[in-house]
Amino acid sequence: MTTTQLKARLLTVREVAEILGTWESSGERFPRRLIEERRITFVKVGRHVRIPEAAVAEFIAENTVQPIRARRSTRNRTAA
Repeated sequence: MTTTQLKARLLTVREVAEILGTWESSGERFPRRLIEERRITFVKVGRHVRIPEAAVAEFIAENTVQPIRARRSTRNRTAA
């Protein structure tokens, strides 16, 4: 294990829910579902679950959908 990995900040499930913006609507359910489905990296510390801050950033990056640029239609144009 590298020094960088040891210095990584570990977040609680509640902190992750707040970062993802799901705390107000569903509490800890969404982050816990991500953990249960193994869709996010997590660390077990005894009976506690912690999620590395980098894993949250990676999850957000992987699930970010970029907008589609609308193409201009050249079909119905008439020359002036």
